[in-house]
Parts: sequence; C-alpha cells; structure tokens
Amino acid sequence: MSTVPEIRIRRGNERDLNPQGAFVLYWMTAFRRLGWNFALQHAADVARERGKPLVILEALRVDYPYASHRLHRFLLQGMEERHRELAEGPVLHVPFVEREPGSGKGLLPALGKRAVLVVADDFPSFFLPEMVAAGGRALAVRLDLVDSNGLLPLRSPDQVYRTAYSFRRFLQGTLPDHLPEQPAPDPLRGGDLPEAGEGLLADVRKRWRPASGALLAGSGEALDELPLDSSVPPVPYPGTTVSARERLTAFLEDGLSRYAQGSRHPDEEATSGLSPYLHFGTLSSHQIFQEVAGREGWTPNRVSGNVDGAREGWWGMGEGAEAFLDQLVTWRELGFNMSSRRDDHTDYESLPEWARETLEKHETDDRPYLYTLEDFRDAETHDPLWNAAQRQLLEEGVIHNYLRMLWGKKILEWSPSPRDALDVMMELNDRYAVDGRDPNSYSGIFWCLGRYDRGWPERPVFGKIRSMTSASTRRKIKLSNYMDRFG
Repeated sequence: MSTVPEIRIRRGNERDLNPQGAFVLYWMTAFRRLGWNFALQHAADVARERGKPLVILEALRVDYPYASHRLHRFLLQGMEERHRELAEGPVLHVPFVEREPGSGKGLLPALGKRAVLVVADDFPSFFLPEMVAAGGRALAVRLDLVDSNGLLPLRSPDQVYRTAYSFRRFLQGTLPDHLPEQPAPDPLRGGDLPEAGEGLLADVRKRWRPASGALLAGSGEALDELPLDSSVPPVPYPGTTVSARERLTAFLEDGLSRYAQGSRHPDEEATSGLSPYLHFGTLSSHQIFQEVAGREGWTPNRVSGNVDGAREGWWGMGEGAEAFLDQLVTWRELGFNMSSRRDDHTDYESLPEWARETLEKHETDDRPYLYTLEDFRDAETHDPLWNAAQRQLLEEGVIHNYLRMLWGKKILEWSPSPRDALDVMMELNDRYAVDGRDPNSYSGIFWCLGRYDRGWPERPVFGKIRSMTSASTRRKIKLSNYMDRFG
C-alpha cells in the first residue's frame, strides 16, 4: 500500500497493472531528487508491496524548448550525481541522454512493457504535461502521476485564486491538515527493496545506450557535440543536490534572520538563491520548510489559527522565517494553483479582464523609448540599472528578486505593445533563467502585467497597471556592490 496521500496521486491513463511485470518503473521528469519526493516514494512503496525491483528512468531530450548548454549542464550534473549515489544500491538507474532528436523514441514503451506499474511526476507547466500525457497513451501498463510540487496538494483548491491575499486565506484554513503529510527524507532507505541486477534490462540498454563518461558529466566537449544552443553558456554553480543543500544551509545560517528587511536589497545578499534548485526539482519545498521549522524550533501548535490572509504572524515563527515562507509557500504555490487549472496560464488572454482592458486602452500611447528583443537581450538600453539586471540574467541565470519586478515593468514600458512585452519577457526568462519555464517565474512575469494585483491610479502606457521606475528603485534599495558587479 502506498504511503503517499491519495490526493497527490492521479491516473495518467486507463491501463491496468501488469502483475507479470519484472519491476516498477519511476519515470523521473520534474522531481529530480532521491529524497523528499512523493513520486519516488510511491514507486518504492509499490515495488516493496509487489516484491519487485525498482528502476528509475531519467531521460533527457535534446530538442526540448530552449535546450542549451546552460540548461543541459545543470540537468546533467544532477543526473550524474544521482547515478553515482544509486550505483551501489538495489535500484537500477537508467540515465539516457539523446544524442540527436528522436533517438530516445520508444524507450519508455519498451520499459513499460516489462513493468508492473509506471510512476511519473505530475508537474503542471512547460512542455512536461503534454510529454507525460503522450507517454501515458504510449504505455501498455498503468501510469500513476504523483504530485510532489509543494506543501499544498495541487488538487486541494477547487478554483483559481486571483490574489495572494485570497490564496493565503485558503492556505491558512487548509494547510494545517496537510502539513503532517511529509514525504520521506529517504524513501529508498532499508534493505527491503529487491536487487535490480545489471542484466535486468540488458537488451533495452543495448538498444538505448545509457549516458556515461563525459556525456553524463556534461563536459564542454560533450555538449559541443549535441545540437544545443551554445550561445547560452553554463552558470557558475552546479545543479547537484549537494550544491542545493549547501546553499540552503548557508541561507539558514546567514540569510534567514535578515530576510524580511534584507531580501529587497541586492547588496545585503539575504535571498535564498534556491529557485534554480526548486525549479529543477533538485530540492523539495518540504525539505526547505522542515529545515526552516527546525531552525525556528517550531511546532504545529504555534500556528495562530487565524484565517485572515495576514502575511505575518500566522506561522508563529520569527520575522525572517515568516517573510520567507510567504514567498516559498504563498507566492510559489499560487503560481502552481494557476498553472494546474489553466492550460493557457502562459497566454496573454489569461490576464485579468481589467488588466487587458487598461493595457489595450493605452496601447497607442507614446513610449519614451522603444527597444527590440535584441536590444533587451544584449542589455543595450539607456538605463544602467535595467542593463545590470539583464547582465545578471545572462551571466548567472537569475535576477535578484526585487529587480526582476523592475526588469519586467520596464520591458512593458519600452515595448510597442503589451503583447510584444510579454513575448520579450517570456523569451528572455525561458531561454536564460535557470529558474525559468516554471509556474513561479510565470507568476512574476504576469504580475508585471496585472495578474494577482489591483488597479492603480491611471497613467500613460501602464494604464491602471502598477508602475516602477529605476530612479525610485535606486532610492529604495542598496545597489552599490550590485552595480559594481553587473553595471
């Protein structure tokens, strides 16, 4: 019997289990980690119950949207780490990396024919929902999709929430019931999983040769041989679980207590820096929450019990922890709420009606500056602060949280139309941001156009959309060191 809450499991097709199958297959696509992972936990539970080995397929296409040296290297570093960790245990890890488009076609169905059950990650955005749905149709065996995205199950809300305030109220009334349902830190621990011998899939692995050596390590030479965008270079930090945990530890020790006041100031370096690892599933929000709670000496009886939508005081933690959890839980999972319930969450038409009306009313207003996609990409605007934020994106694959808002607002102001602005933001975010292509980053982009916000006093270009200026930003936040680095 699965130890995963039923609300987190849904069927990916209408096939039946295969009692004659030789193993349970976990198709790892979004939650790329070996702990704090409900999907892996479910697969391991079924494997134990059936007395079958567990096989993990971790495949990497070469033609996914925005495939580049940056994204491939980050993914491969984590894949190699998992392969090493699993090498001495009972679980068989199959790391397959396409060398040319389509070379992995047929691998999943071939494995599925021999499986009792296939388990996959239930991630609600980018190309993954379509890919997993296609996999379900191609399989001759049952596919279970498991949600390990956040503290709140995706299927818990029955509506799309339009503001952080209304979603926060829902969380305050609902989340306490789900907090005890934590994924296992190490679902593979113990000697009760049957051994998956090397010969288990010898013929399949001969037909679809697993990645190894330089390719699995994501070396520069290996990446050069793949049809990837080489103009987007790797970032200066690895995509491993070890790196993610080190960054989390550093934040807890030095940044958490300063987060409430310091996170808006780039020079304070009080942000967590965890968004790339959250996006690629290298780190779980459940683990982050437990680490924060442990640091705070928190217990569930400290929750206030109020259901008033207040940003502070509900958890019963310190000021820094409360502010950080509002970002990690409220704002992050607000984006997952939208993306899991609206297939058009990345379309202009998904904006609130009031936002579209005011943007279109002011679409013909004179713009003080107009820039092309290439101007924006190359950080060649008249504004040194905007250019610095874009250079950080190009070099590090992220933009400081506060400056990302300014970055998007100015693209709106300097584009011929709101639709053009959205196209530019989506292109730059999805191509260059390591934490892009994610419900959370889409929340940030669409917030710049009015999603999750309210109307403000009307002004040219923006209409009733909230505006920001570089001059006021410079007055509000500490930027000297940041400008020395990226200006």
